[in-house]
Amino acid sequence: MIVDLVLSNAKAYVDGKLVDCSLSVDDGKIVKIGKEATMPKADTALDLRNLVVLPGLIDAHVHLRDEGKAREEDFYTGTAAAAVGGMTTVLDMPNNDPITMNVETLRNRMRIAENKILVNVGFFSEFPEDTEEIKKIVHEGAIAFKLFMAEQVGGLNIDDDSALLKGFKIVSSMKTLVAAHAEDRATIREAEERLKRTKRSDVDAFLDAHNESAEVKAIKRLVNITKRAGSRLHFCHVSTKEGSRAIIDGKKSQVPVSCEVTPHHLFLSANELRTIGKTAITMPPIREEPHQAALWDGIRNGWIDIVASDHAPHTLEEKQAKNIWDVKVGIAGLETILPLLLTAVNHGRLSLADLVRLMAEKPSEIFRLEGKGRVEEGNGADLTIVDLKSKYKIDAAKFHSKAKFSPFDGWVVEGKPVKTFVGGRLIMDEGEIVAEAGSGQIIRRE
Repeated sequence: MIVDLVLSNAKAYVDGKLVDCSLSVDDGKIVKIGKEATMPKADTALDLRNLVVLPGLIDAHVHLRDEGKAREEDFYTGTAAAAVGGMTTVLDMPNNDPITMNVETLRNRMRIAENKILVNVGFFSEFPEDTEEIKKIVHEGAIAFKLFMAEQVGGLNIDDDSALLKGFKIVSSMKTLVAAHAEDRATIREAEERLKRTKRSDVDAFLDAHNESAEVKAIKRLVNITKRAGSRLHFCHVSTKEGSRAIIDGKKSQVPVSCEVTPHHLFLSANELRTIGKTAITMPPIREEPHQAALWDGIRNGWIDIVASDHAPHTLEEKQAKNIWDVKVGIAGLETILPLLLTAVNHGRLSLADLVRLMAEKPSEIFRLEGKGRVEEGNGADLTIVDLKSKYKIDAAKFHSKAKFSPFDGWVVEGKPVKTFVGGRLIMDEGEIVAEAGSGQIIRRE
């Protein structure tokens, strides 16, 4: 037997530990893990020189833009950023132009993406106006549904608990889940109006408007609806101490909830936000240090399920609007998430096992991505190869994303993604894209 690829002299994360081994890949799957002498002959052989092989990392929260927002990002640049950042699978959010919220918009988005993407891409849908269309959207291949509680985006009335309950029940019947941006719209709107009346337009005004109570109120409300609906709920970018505590309480009560945090909420505090300014404005905002500490506690204690970038690129002009209320929210994070986490591993703040759990195993489990999340025989050959010892400075000007700025620009990091394999195909090598557009696969829910 001659296989497509053999990777030799690797240190692979297998069954919870790093093992010295070689891996053989054929037809997009891992077919053998073992000693080099046991590997079959291959069309291509690569010596990894003791680089670390991780299961292909999954970023469950990205905004790839394209279509009407292609000026900010497109499917090629976004997935190039993902590959360079060590991501092999990303899940795309639906607040696009047009909004992904019915069969037509989902189908068209997949059609546009398939010839551009470099990594695996799954798609969220917003809730449609007609909740009965949820079933059709799932059959079309949507991975899950997104619910924005801070503003009305999709067709489901976010102010109506009975409408939310109905939508959640249908999603549950289709054995998928809801991912929620949990900030209470009324709380934010009231605070914004008060601050605007006093002519406030500074970073602290934005923090005041998006206060902790807005997140906590939305989380508690959605946990209660989830409990009644019997559905699964995933909380995006949790940012506050009390918000994370409300989710932990729900978990302790056996409510089927999961949650994520972002690198910018883990590695930045409001002190840095005040220095960096508008380019670091995002929703929910970067918080004061006690909230940051609570999120790290949640990771250490296993209550936080995943880390995701919430990659949300904009043009620099959109981020530098004169009025804080006009600034487009979001941080481009696909190319910084893994180096930041690897730095935490090298500094003893995070274990390699934690990183794999947070960015491979749990995302695969929560979003039911079959054959992903673990380096094991029979699984897809999505592999993230890292050099744990590489030390360098983040240079946002060299990003593959269209958003060539970052709050982490100039940070010195330790640990670098050096090769990205998707389905056994080398996509990124030493920071360069070496595959053609369309090399990635659309992930459709089965």
